[in-house]
Amino acid sequence: MRQKRAKAYRKLMALYSMSFGFRQPYQVLVDSEMCKDATERKIELLKQLTVILQGDVKPMITQCCIHELYLLGKSQQPAVDLAKTFERRKCNHREVIPGDECLASVVGETNKHRYVVATQSQPLRVKLRAIPAVPIVHVNRSVMVLEPPSDATIQSKEYREEQALHPTGSEKQSLAPSTSAEPPRKKKKGPKGPNPLSVKKKKVETKPPVAKDKGKAKERPVPEAAAGEKRKRDDTADDNETATAQQPADSQPQDELRRKKKRRRKATEPVVVNT
Repeated sequence: MRQKRAKAYRKLMALYSMSFGFRQPYQVLVDSEMCKDATERKIELLKQLTVILQGDVKPMITQCCIHELYLLGKSQQPAVDLAKTFERRKCNHREVIPGDECLASVVGETNKHRYVVATQSQPLRVKLRAIPAVPIVHVNRSVMVLEPPSDATIQSKEYREEQALHPTGSEKQSLAPSTSAEPPRKKKKGPKGPNPLSVKKKKVETKPPVAKDKGKAKERPVPEAAAGEKRKRDDTADDNETATAQQPADSQPQDELRRKKKRRRKATEPVVVNT
């Protein structure tokens, strides 16, 4: 296969994968006519489908299509053997119907299961072109070809792309403004306070300790005089001075007697002379 054609097929399968969710391995519905032509022209059907679709494939066939091959007689036994190697797709038809009608019913109106159809039937190909997202493969002069997307496929792709740009129902409900909710409060604009980490801490004033003496009156701190006023005299200091002045006179002769005794002791002590 030429490089230009392979590139075009790669773009086509990328379109089906991105827009319609096709995934590998691709499910390929094969009809009886395709099996017949593949055996007559000696085409390796599985290999050619892998090359055309640019990925892994899973060929499938219905019971109605196999029944058509049986009706052709023993001359088409190679086509029957080829069809038996494919996976059997249940069509749920109690009575056998033509292969074209069977494949059209399996694909449905929307190709829900994302089938790729490989057929040589011209009426079936015309019918499938009206259904969006149905890749069609056929053989043209011993060359397998992937048809370009139909008009229905292109319209469906554009519609899906347009719908993807608009919000869904659940998104609209979440985006709709709620009437019951309170309106947002406006922040008051004003001067901001200083940064608490950059503010200098306040110094704690420590009071000086007050000395406690036994038998003495507690000293009270002298209040400082305000500017322009005279300092008041402390009454406690005056009381202490008057108390010392009013001591009895009997204590003075006792002190003199103690001094005289000390002098006498010193006079009576022997003097040691170092030789």
